[in-house]
Amino acid sequence: MEMSRNGYLRGSFHGKVLLRLSACAVFAASVSGCAQNAATGKSQLNFYSEASEIKMGREADAEISQQMGVVDDAGLQSYVSRVGMELAAKSERPNLPWSFKVMDDPMVNAFALPGGFIYVTRGILGHLTSEAELASVLGHEIGHVTAQHSMNQMSKAQLAQGGLLVGAVLSPQVAQAAQLASQGLQLLFLKYSRDDESQADDLGLRYMSSGGYETREMPKVFSLLEKVSQQQGGEGRVPSWLSSHPNPGDRVKKSNQRIAERNYGAGEVRGPSFVQEIDGLVYGNDPRLGYFENGVFYHPDLRFQVRFPKGWRGANEASRVVAVHPDNVAMIELSVTNQSSPEEAARNLEQMQGVSAQGSRRVSVHGMNAVRSDFEVPREGATPLEGAALFVSHQNKVYRLMGLATQESARSVSGAIGDAMGSFAALTDPDRLNAQPQRIELVRLPSTMSFDEFARRYPSDVPIERLALINGIDNRGASIPAGTAMKQIKGKRVGEG
Repeated sequence: MEMSRNGYLRGSFHGKVLLRLSACAVFAASVSGCAQNAATGKSQLNFYSEASEIKMGREADAEISQQMGVVDDAGLQSYVSRVGMELAAKSERPNLPWSFKVMDDPMVNAFALPGGFIYVTRGILGHLTSEAELASVLGHEIGHVTAQHSMNQMSKAQLAQGGLLVGAVLSPQVAQAAQLASQGLQLLFLKYSRDDESQADDLGLRYMSSGGYETREMPKVFSLLEKVSQQQGGEGRVPSWLSSHPNPGDRVKKSNQRIAERNYGAGEVRGPSFVQEIDGLVYGNDPRLGYFENGVFYHPDLRFQVRFPKGWRGANEASRVVAVHPDNVAMIELSVTNQSSPEEAARNLEQMQGVSAQGSRRVSVHGMNAVRSDFEVPREGATPLEGAALFVSHQNKVYRLMGLATQESARSVSGAIGDAMGSFAALTDPDRLNAQPQRIELVRLPSTMSFDEFARRYPSDVPIERLALINGIDNRGASIPAGTAMKQIKGKRVGEG
């Protein structure tokens, strides 16, 4: 749960962007047709004009940038933008309003919106070791835009459903569900097909080569992503950059085949200059934006804490904190409202279409003014969801702690949900209030040594396998020349993930 740069908690940009994209689609899809795509040379279904595509992307970009947040480092933003713009200029759509941003997210991820709006996370930057690797990531995302994969997927979905997809997204029932519990947010970014992903890899190689980069760095990124997936999968957080992509091993093989067949010439790698750009970058989760420890969620910047039920799976997302029952029959969501008082927030919930209000009452939570509301959410073809929400005023913000459960499970989980709501309290522990993030710091080796020796001399509070991964080390016993800049993770890890 994170704050935007203006000091407010980041809102649910997923739901807002979803509705914004869909609203644009209503007006854009009045004429259907197929056209040849300049990047791929193939005929492609596309209901959308370029102006509509750009409009969708620009409006979604404004939401994401404000509410998800960008890394507060003008130098790093300028560097990534320069690399991206140079690649985009080599593409078949150089005149799009291209934009490249580094998002303040620890996950290894990159994604693109229609119209040329491309994002990489600080998480993926921290794992790369060269500018050519960065170019391979950006080139792949540029490929999705030039090939108009999003527009093609949206057009196919509309054709298959007779235009009902847009209607469903805009329906009060779906909108209400997204506002309440962020259900269906996977619709934000339509899934690319494996052919789309392979095509984006192919185009990315083309743009890398045109930009003078060493194309053999792209297969290295696929190997890196496979290892990240293996390591992070054990923590229950698989990098979303991999979620719809082909098997990384297959991508390594296919990319190497393309490079050999097309006889791409040698290019620039630019490793030392790249790592210099990420010196000082925050690594991993930033505890200032909230963290879990022993079932308790602490937020130093917003100065509150909440204890979630034992055994429930917790996740700290950009706009909310969520805990899910082990059997997926109930969830608790913590977020901030736009209202100025608990009473106003409760009225807003009761007036929401699709919500059946059961009554509200004023309560006190650890001395803070609050309102408790009970409600039901009807579901088509299923029993209603039983809901309870606590709106509490703290530090000039109104928070919403909401529990949802299937009707069959409501009685058994109501006590746990109530206890979580009642645990909301001000954070006063100085150690937790002063928690600081870990950062990447470069160490220039004073002499030749192995990676294991480097790790002993310059300890980092991360598993040694992860440290090797972010340094691009495959053989930990091999000699590393004196003067090499290595990544050390400075600071103590805070929290559980």
